[in-house]
Amino acid sequence: MRASDIRRGQAVVMDGKLFVVTSADHNTPGNLRAKVQFKLRDVIKGTIMDKRVGATDDIETVNLDRRQVEYLYSDNDGHVVMDLETYDQTSVPKETFAEDILYLKPNTQMMALFYNSKVISYELPKTVDMKVTDTSPGIKGATATNQLKDATLETGLKTRVPPFIEIGEIIRVNTETGEYLSRA
Repeated sequence: MRASDIRRGQAVVMDGKLFVVTSADHNTPGNLRAKVQFKLRDVIKGTIMDKRVGATDDIETVNLDRRQVEYLYSDNDGHVVMDLETYDQTSVPKETFAEDILYLKPNTQMMALFYNSKVISYELPKTVDMKVTDTSPGIKGATATNQLKDATLETGLKTRVPPFIEIGEIIRVNTETGEYLSRA
């Protein structure tokens, strides 16, 4: 597959090792050759590596087994997900989810990507609904401009919300950007 077609969450083989793409930035500087800057997570070691390749370079991709799973809970060993077809529970290392765990509440369904019956990557739902646990009080009459205030959600995720949002309200958040979308 061409390097410019590879997206976040795909598994690739580079230098004989299996990696999961955590970010892919396509770059065309002026009249120079286009490049793609990858941030790759080694599936076996869990280490992160940066790699820059030409946009037209061929990269070997690996087909992963896609299954619907439900996030159950987190403990000291990692995060536990349950396969919704077989009801098997799998512990996933904390490095796999990293900061994205803040978008997951217990019983959240998502797509997991398996390789040799191990979860190596995932696809978050596009939006999640969460309760606001902490935010400053709204200012009366602050509707003339598009002002935003800081808010902390039930999982510890921090985002910015409009001034009319109060503590206890449930809001919808975009999982790709972390931005407030609407009230739920």
